[in-house]
Amino acid sequence: MASAVERTDDLVREYLIYRGFTSTLKHLDSEIKADKEKGFRVDKIIDQLQQLIQSYDLTGLKEYWAYLDRRLFSRLEDVYRPTVNKLRTSLYRFYLIHTVQNTEKTQEFFLKQVLELQAQPEWRDWFALPFIPAPEQNPSFSPYFSRQWADTFLVSLHNFLSVLFQCMHIQTLSIMGCSASAKAKDLPSAKDLKMPTVSTATVDLTTGHSRQRRQHDHEKERKQLLSRLPQQSSEKKTDSDPDAQTEALPDQTDSTNQTRVCEVGGASVEQPFIKLSQEEYGEHHSSIMHCRVDCSGRRVASLDVDGVVKVWAFNPIMQTKATIMSKSPLLSLEWAAKPDRLLLLGSGVGTVKLYDTEAKKSLYEMSIDDVHPRILSLACSPSGTSFVCAAAAQAAHSGVVMEGDARVSAPVSGQLLLWDTKTVKQQLQFALEPGPVAINCTAFNHNGNLLVTGAADGMIRLFDMQRYESALSWKAHDGEVYSVEFSYDENTVFSIGEDGKFVQWNIHRCGVKQSEYSLSQDAVGPFVLSGYSGYKQVQVPRGRLFAFDSEGQHVLTCSSSGGVIYRLNKADAGLESVLSLGGHKAPVVTVDWCSAMDCGTCLTASMDGKIKLSTLLAQKP
Repeated sequence: MASAVERTDDLVREYLIYRGFTSTLKHLDSEIKADKEKGFRVDKIIDQLQQLIQSYDLTGLKEYWAYLDRRLFSRLEDVYRPTVNKLRTSLYRFYLIHTVQNTEKTQEFFLKQVLELQAQPEWRDWFALPFIPAPEQNPSFSPYFSRQWADTFLVSLHNFLSVLFQCMHIQTLSIMGCSASAKAKDLPSAKDLKMPTVSTATVDLTTGHSRQRRQHDHEKERKQLLSRLPQQSSEKKTDSDPDAQTEALPDQTDSTNQTRVCEVGGASVEQPFIKLSQEEYGEHHSSIMHCRVDCSGRRVASLDVDGVVKVWAFNPIMQTKATIMSKSPLLSLEWAAKPDRLLLLGSGVGTVKLYDTEAKKSLYEMSIDDVHPRILSLACSPSGTSFVCAAAAQAAHSGVVMEGDARVSAPVSGQLLLWDTKTVKQQLQFALEPGPVAINCTAFNHNGNLLVTGAADGMIRLFDMQRYESALSWKAHDGEVYSVEFSYDENTVFSIGEDGKFVQWNIHRCGVKQSEYSLSQDAVGPFVLSGYSGYKQVQVPRGRLFAFDSEGQHVLTCSSSGGVIYRLNKADAGLESVLSLGGHKAPVVTVDWCSAMDCGTCLTASMDGKIKLSTLLAQKP
């Protein structure tokens, strides 16, 4: 409907210009600018509501919602009034979460709204909000501070308005086209569409075959419309929404509107994710090496090639919590499992620093090994205070090299060590067969009983952490192993190597491939960023090159312009691309995926120092 209104406005403008009615044209432009319905453009209405919230304009927010209620929602049938009320409640809570940064505005809200809200049971607990020191950590309020809740609410409101406007548009066209004498009261009915309807008198416009044909056309239009509108928020209550702010719209249960579909090779393929939003963290000024979300999913630690570490939060707003500048070069980082506020930082001079991100201070620094000064990988055990440290000797190349620099022909020497963060002492050194070699990547399973490593000699080694010994090892790649992770069921491990292969290995049958996929250099590295006068910067992979969703059915990888999500199929089917996140102007060099309920947050970090945070909604079948 918005496009039709825009075209009509343009035609009127052309007519006024043709006739020379400049004064009338100015009045028209002024009226359009002040139009509260924004030409029936849903995105503009959502933007207006968000602007009022960001400016703490409670009066303006109430007045604008009251206008929408009076102009649109009041004409809906009574069955949709609970949905409208839930949307209004969520809008007020969205405003309140924003005011937590300004306690005076929080108190002002309750002073102005006390008479309206005190009798409503869903608001009873909320009157305590101004007096809670850290509401984002309170179990009753913490879900509302999550990005998932905010995005789900905005999508719900967007879908509700979209369907409403589309119904108005379709029925208006039907009424205009069928009879010049037909009359509709206020707004046209949408009963035939089985969507949010506008109360109206029944108008018998046609009879016989003509009427049946029109009903058939309406049904066809309805299905076409629904196939274009994402229904992820309005179809069902989601776990990320404590109040389930919108109910399923009645009768919208056709298979056509349950999930998005896309065309691949002429066949319909279910689209498992919808990208709700994408934001940019731009505090780094050089290429990113590592980017990891902590165990709680509340904070991110990112490290660039200049050795600058940023600790930042993204719920409810993106905000830098700490900046760590190191005199010595930093090569690796890892979040501690217990407590999760601690961050481990591995250097290029044989030390590991333990940093408290809340106190914003370094607790202590451990000297690991002078002979093997490069700390290439760190992994904290989920079951205790110990961590694994992969130390390597100096190499002819660093993390970022100029194109044309020769790679080392023989694997670099290295050690794999186990340290304890409480005693600040080394517990043991693992035996590496057939000889000491640089370990590039490490990962624990869920309970810390198994450790998998990938090395510069192309070998994957699986360690039994109860006996502290190697259980399995096999040649996995031609060249170095860059990244390795356990699968969702932990019966297999996945690895990416220098040979461009993405391989799944069965850990119960040593060295047996369960599946193998070929990836482009964009996903594997070395990563190349071209500059002026033929200059090219080349970065050897250091961070995580792939990450799985919460159910292990999809994998996020790097690419030249953003992350790409693939569906993991059987080996003979290959990798199936389901969503390209995009947003980057430089090659993405490391990724991470933090999953929570139906929503997930994907992190993609690139060589220009930009980190994109993409919030996804998983569509459940």
